[in-house]
Amino acid sequence: MLSLVLPKGSLERATFDLFDAADLTVRRGSERDYRASIDDPRIDRVRVLRPQEIPTYLEQGLFDLGITGRDWITETEADVVSLGELKYSKATSNPVRVIMAVPNDAPWQSVSDLPEGVRISTEFPALTERYLAKHGVKARVVPSYGATEAKVPDIVDVIVDLTETGSSLRKNGLRILDTLLTSYTELVANREAYDNPGKRAAMEDIALLLQGAIRARGNVLLKLNVSNAELQEVLDIMPSLSSPTVTPLAGGEMHAVEGVVAKHGVNMLIPAIKAAGGRDILEIPISKIVD
Repeated sequence: MLSLVLPKGSLERATFDLFDAADLTVRRGSERDYRASIDDPRIDRVRVLRPQEIPTYLEQGLFDLGITGRDWITETEADVVSLGELKYSKATSNPVRVIMAVPNDAPWQSVSDLPEGVRISTEFPALTERYLAKHGVKARVVPSYGATEAKVPDIVDVIVDLTETGSSLRKNGLRILDTLLTSYTELVANREAYDNPGKRAAMEDIALLLQGAIRARGNVLLKLNVSNAELQEVLDIMPSLSSPTVTPLAGGEMHAVEGVVAKHGVNMLIPAIKAAGGRDILEIPISKIVD
């Protein structure tokens, strides 16, 4: 029913891992193959292409649904429908930023300080030109096709580039002058396909599965038994995504308790629950959490 396009490159592995967690495993012959498949009746064609191109392909109707960054949607000004942010990126769950960076020893402290004719290298020439026009800066914008941070100061004076952690900027002796855009990955659709009720329903199903897989990250399910007398003490120390589920056990002297808790810190939580009277404690991985 749906044609789907996924990002190749830095987001590729993280995207495939997300689809796998959502039970939408992407299969292809090799890592170099641009054709793929997903064993799901809602998806009949899958391609893996550069994220820079995906917004335009979606706008043109070459695909129904795709994943790309808000940065590339803004750069291309493509008319697409967003089904929501997918809060994951190459290395973390944090957004990436499109930033303007200069050498540490540069005299400029804001974009308004940039001199006329300053050379700027970027993979986002349209976004950069609009930003410079807004601030009244006349510059020479040079399109970049990779390794942008390595071009300062020999080739250009300033860069506009993506950063997630800032480590590459620091390694190359650069500091951030301004942030042009904060960008999450998004699930986006062709507008005509989204207006089709059948296709929209399939898109919303896929969005639900992907969001559920993201929400489950970093969480586990704790299950345990506890006596009636010690139940409240256990509940007082047990966090939960909403509130723990408490169920009386046969015999009337015990309760079963379960709740979704953060994986981080569970090494401290389990001994505390045990000390409070919990027993038969199970820690269970979670693949999806759907509201």
